Amino acid sequence: MGLQTSRVRGVRPRWECREKQKSRIPAGGQKVEWTFSRESSKLRGAMKVTYFLEVISSWCFWAEPAWAELKRRYVDTVEFGWKIALMPAEAYPVSKSQCEWFYRRSGTIMRSPFMLNSGWFEPELKEYLAPNLVAEAAKDFGVTDDRVRLAIAHAALRDGRKVGRWEEAANVAAKSAGLDAAALLEKARSREIAARARAATAEFHGLQMTQRPTFLLENSIGDRAVFSGLAVAAPLVAAIDAMLNDAAAYASHAAHFGSPPPS
Repeated sequence: MGLQTSRVRGVRPRWECREKQKSRIPAGGQKVEWTFSRESSKLRGAMKVTYFLEVISSWCFWAEPAWAELKRRYVDTVEFGWKIALMPAEAYPVSKSQCEWFYRRSGTIMRSPFMLNSGWFEPELKEYLAPNLVAEAAKDFGVTDDRVRLAIAHAALRDGRKVGRWEEAANVAAKSAGLDAAALLEKARSREIAARARAATAEFHGLQMTQRPTFLLENSIGDRAVFSGLAVAAPLVAAIDAMLNDAAAYASHAAHFGSPPPS
C-alpha cells in the first residue's frame, strides 16, 4: 500500500474540510461577522479521479464499495473513469491453493462474511487477457460504466466461472449489458483493444505504482495525488475534499481578481 502526492497542500480530515470559518470586516464602524462553509462551492468538472484496475483482482473487488461510495458522494463535482492495468504473469497465483490462501488473507482483512471463489483459476493460463479486454471492448459499444467489468468480476470471484476463456468472458459481459456476444468477442480480440489496454497499463506504470487498485486524483489547478493499494474510501474522501477546496479557493480568487497579470 502506498501514497504519493504532488502539490496537494494540506490534505485535511473530512471533518476539518467541513469546518466553518469566520471573518470579521469593518462595516459602518461596526464589525460584521458571518460564516461560510468550505464545501459550499459546487464546481462541476473541477476534478477527475481515474481508477486503474485488473478486472479479476481480488483487491479491486474489495475496493468496489469504496469506488461506488466516491461516485455517489461526488456525483456533481468529480469526473470518474477507470482504466485497465494488466498484471504480469508473476502477479497471479501459481496454484489454486495459493490463490485460496491469498483470498483468506484479503477476506479477513476486509472483514468479509464470505470467501472469494478460486474456481476461475486455470494453471495453464499465464495472463488473463480475456476478462480485461472484454471489459475494455464494451466501452466501444457505449458501455462506459462499471456494469460489464463488475459482472465479469462477480462471475469469477463469487461464482468461480472460467472467465479467462474468451467465450466465457464475452458471454458474461454480453448478458450483463444486453450486447451481442459475438460482436463483443470480435472487438475484444482486436489489435485496437489490446493496444489500448497496453497503453493504459503503461500509463499506470508511469505513475511508478505496482499495486491494483490505484486511484489517480487530479483537480483543475494541477494538484495530483496517487493512492495505490488502498481499498477503503476514507483516505480518498479526505484528499478529494482538500483538492476540491483548493480548486474552489482558486476559482474564488479568479472571480475577485481575474487572471494573473502578464508581467
